Amino acid sequence: MAGSALAAAARGNAQSARPGRIRLAVSTYSYWHFRGDRYPVEKVIEDAARLGFDGVEILHRQMAGEDRAYLNKLKQLAFQLGLALPMLSIHQDFVWPKPEDRKRNIEHTVHCIDLAHQMGIPCIRLNSGRWKTVQSFDDLMKVKGDEPPLSGFTDADGIRWCIESIQECLPAAEKAGVLLALENHWGLTTRTETLLRIHKAVQSAWLGINLDTGNFPGEPYGEIEKLAPHASIVQAKTYHGGGVWYTLDLDYKRIAGILKKAGFHGWVSLEMEGNEAASTAVPKSLAILREAFG
Repeated sequence: MAGSALAAAARGNAQSARPGRIRLAVSTYSYWHFRGDRYPVEKVIEDAARLGFDGVEILHRQMAGEDRAYLNKLKQLAFQLGLALPMLSIHQDFVWPKPEDRKRNIEHTVHCIDLAHQMGIPCIRLNSGRWKTVQSFDDLMKVKGDEPPLSGFTDADGIRWCIESIQECLPAAEKAGVLLALENHWGLTTRTETLLRIHKAVQSAWLGINLDTGNFPGEPYGEIEKLAPHASIVQAKTYHGGGVWYTLDLDYKRIAGILKKAGFHGWVSLEMEGNEAASTAVPKSLAILREAFG
């Protein structure tokens, strides 16, 4: 092949290898905020297809069951409607002084890895966990996640437990091909520096970061800049009708610029956390995200 032809082929290969557009998912959580009857996951998948989302993030606690027939039903429905299932968001907590409590949460995480694998979901959301010295989640939101350690312990203890627990989950994650994405959720990882410290200490290709745009106790954009280079997936909060716990006015064009500069090309998943009905708030939110990331 002539030199010019080789060069042209190389250019073509480089262009085909470039990341495509950011794809938009919607979390089933957008339709159910842990209050009242659980909104069926199937209906979210159908609505997401109708609205033009690319995928659906499934909240584990919102699922109607865990039997194989139900898991396959969700997987098949998403496939038939042309949707991906990019993430399963689970709840676990590694901040427990007793080893048996941490083991129980490790086993739950491994179980959820298996569920994700069965549904063809390549990623699960992890929490670090929290001290639980502020009893209710509503009260924790009032203090913006600023929770003191249990008496006799320090944050360093909780960080060590979290690192060790994640490391115990990694063999199952690697075997199943399911990425663990640690979120800046309320708890130890409320602080960006703690999240990055845990991520660096684990140092595994099977631990990523789930960047939640609404989970920063202060000004978010500087913190998003710190996490963006490490983000595996992004959850985008909106608050139509006023937030269930608080309301933020997030500039998604600015956030999109930060992510683009950091080279992020993954999924952005909508978490509509407002009091407005999902039937109207989710389409409004999709329009905002499309304008910012389109």
